[in-house]
Amino acid sequence: MSFDTQMDESFGRDRREAVPIKVNRVFDSCSDRDCISNVPVILDNGELPAGIQLVKCKCVKVADVCMRIEPVPFNRGFFNIDLTFTFRVELLAYAHACDQPQTLEGTVYASKSCILYGSESGTQTFYSNGVSDGTTDDCCEVVNLPTANVQVVPPLALETKIGTVCRQPAPGAEALPPTMRTVIMTLGLFSVIELTRPVTLMVPTYEYTIPAKECPVDTETPCAVFDKMRFPTEEFSPQSLEDAGDTGPGCGCTAS
Repeated sequence: MSFDTQMDESFGRDRREAVPIKVNRVFDSCSDRDCISNVPVILDNGELPAGIQLVKCKCVKVADVCMRIEPVPFNRGFFNIDLTFTFRVELLAYAHACDQPQTLEGTVYASKSCILYGSESGTQTFYSNGVSDGTTDDCCEVVNLPTANVQVVPPLALETKIGTVCRQPAPGAEALPPTMRTVIMTLGLFSVIELTRPVTLMVPTYEYTIPAKECPVDTETPCAVFDKMRFPTEEFSPQSLEDAGDTGPGCGCTAS
């Protein structure tokens, strides 16, 4: 059976024609569950204030990911991807458990690597907006690397504790103790990494259409809207541990 016949049977009589489109094809991808253990928090104010005896994580997020792609020697089409994650952390620091907490902020860095298949391409592509794909090295050989992207969900703060790390001496600064107190964290991170390249594909198209749904406008009074709301019975009926199931707090924080 020909490709056109298969397309006709799949899309029925509504099929119009096949047109070329430019898309980023995913050549390879992987998902990972990383437990980033015992990494120090680089506090914005330098050192953990004296007298702090307890720290809790209020919120942690991925602020940036730096990626570097290099071909794997003797394994054509495969690429090594080095990733460095930058996490921004907001902490609650206590001198005593019942005291008013002090808010601290800091940064955590973590790195990982993976190898994925990204195919090969010996072409250069230039776009009218100034963007180009592919470069040439000193020997005029075209280097066209695939594009890597990483998707993450909010990280989980699995543990937050006080510890000591080696102090980095600053040139010309006064002599300080060789170690300093800071916050040590263990983070859990779920991620998906992909390697893509731009390709041209033929896809079936249909006639242009506009949404049939009208844009709703609520003209009722606030009290009328309130009267239609379901009564939150569950809020007045606390659940037991068995009924609640496995639910965790938001903001990626589970440590104490």
